[in-house]
Amino acid sequence: MFRLRLVVVVSALFALAAAPAALAHQGNPNYRSVIDRVSPKVSGLRLQVLNLDDRLELQNTTGKTVLVKGYQGEPYARILGNGTVQVNRNSPAYYLNDDRFGAVKVPATAKAGATPDWQVVDRAGRFQWHDHRIHWMSKIAPKQVTDTSKRTKVFDWTVPVQVGSTKGSVDGTLFWAGTKNGGAPVAAYGGLAAIALLGLGAVMVVRRRRADSAPVGSAEEAEAW
Repeated sequence: MFRLRLVVVVSALFALAAAPAALAHQGNPNYRSVIDRVSPKVSGLRLQVLNLDDRLELQNTTGKTVLVKGYQGEPYARILGNGTVQVNRNSPAYYLNDDRFGAVKVPATAKAGATPDWQVVDRAGRFQWHDHRIHWMSKIAPKQVTDTSKRTKVFDWTVPVQVGSTKGSVDGTLFWAGTKNGGAPVAAYGGLAAIALLGLGAVMVVRRRRADSAPVGSAEEAEAW
């Protein structure tokens, strides 16, 4: 029994060590979305992709208003020159971005031509949002991926922005990540994490049963594991 417990514990710890990436993000581990260029090139304007392909982060210390446009070209979000962050509740993107695959109902009042309804959400000069333009909008792998072990370009993407009165964009590329050095596919890490949790759960169940069935003061009760 001791050997069985040892195997379960070691297996669980190994799986946890192998799967930190799967537990640490909300993006799809099979993909990588990267920024290629940001225009206009303005000091104090910084953007990055977070969690592999999950969302974008915009930081604005330019002293100017930076506007992010939604999927129909409507004003979606903006960071004012003083760091105030606002989102437009009449932008369809405001609602669509709540779900990775856009499976939400958009109110009739939220449309491209509607007067913006700005709501303050922060004053730190920083804004993060999920953007469907930077990731693959299907649970089925794209047709470009003919070998899942190889890094493969899926598509180029663009998110329109505006700095002051100057129009620009954030341009990037989405890749299928593939595997590295013959290692396990990145999609398998989620399974390893699940195995870890099951293993730890099994340890707790066996321990409880043994504690409940052991006579008071017995060696079984005193065993610590």
